[in-house]
Amino acid sequence: MAKQRKPILDRRQAVADILSRRGDTLLVTGLGAPTWDTAAAGEHELDFANWGGMGGATMVGLGVALAQPRRRVLVITGDGDMLMGLGSLATIAVQKPRNLVVIVLDNEAFGETGMQATHTRHGVDLAGMAKAAGFRGATTIYNASQLKTWIPRFYRQPGPLFASIKVKDEKLAMVLPRLKDGPAIKNRFREALLGSKAYD
Repeated sequence: MAKQRKPILDRRQAVADILSRRGDTLLVTGLGAPTWDTAAAGEHELDFANWGGMGGATMVGLGVALAQPRRRVLVITGDGDMLMGLGSLATIAVQKPRNLVVIVLDNEAFGETGMQATHTRHGVDLAGMAKAAGFRGATTIYNASQLKTWIPRFYRQPGPLFASIKVKDEKLAMVLPRLKDGPAIKNRFREALLGSKAYD
């Protein structure tokens, strides 16, 4: 079990700092707050939001990374989503996508159902699990200095990489993305990535 420290990072600021360097990076977001956080940082046509698919963000990210090996792919999700999809860590480690980064915004709470404590509040070490599975790099980020060090790695270091970012369990206002319909999100992402004629 990981040593517990009180999370101090602001999730919206952390996401804004990460995405300020994204360029044409492909982004997959998990259920709820991670999608709102990325929308607050500025919605992008290369965003693929898992609007209602809890536990699936990392596997969607893996699929995108394998299909687009020349493009960097970030997954930004929450600890509840990651805990539901722990088996994906083993699958990603076996596939070894050099272009994939999994980022977990870990507020140690189920934000969508009333802020009940998740297992990470009781010491479950997500980065340790990713490392044991075989990720090329895995870390837990507790402060702004550590985040600043890791942001360039998210975009340059060969993956798969994993980072659990410990953020405060604040209840923040929803910033909804413009598109909320699954097929519309999919079609915008595919057209931005492949062009409108690629799937006619």
